[in-house]
Amino acid sequence: MSLTSAEVQKIAHLARLSVSDSEVTALTQDLDNILNLVNRMNETEISQVNPLAHPLETSQPLRVDIVTEEGQRELFMKNAPQNMMGLFIVPQVLETGE
Repeated sequence: MSLTSAEVQKIAHLARLSVSDSEVTALTQDLDNILNLVNRMNETEISQVNPLAHPLETSQPLRVDIVTEEGQRELFMKNAPQNMMGLFIVPQVLETGE
């Protein structure tokens, strides 16, 4: 597929882009290259290719799920402005509709 300079100017107008005459020539060539690449990709035979979720056949290594720090609730509660029964007390953030 080949674009003309008039078509590129129309596309630029529709996209509300200000394009000079010297830029139209370069844009025409660039857009032609893109469209040619898309056409080549469309011609590629892919019926025997299985879709991939990721291009590399790797698995995510998992680490052992072990406790690395003991509970430090008392230490963290020292920083809380208010607490009750080991829980942080915070201001109400939801309106009750009254």
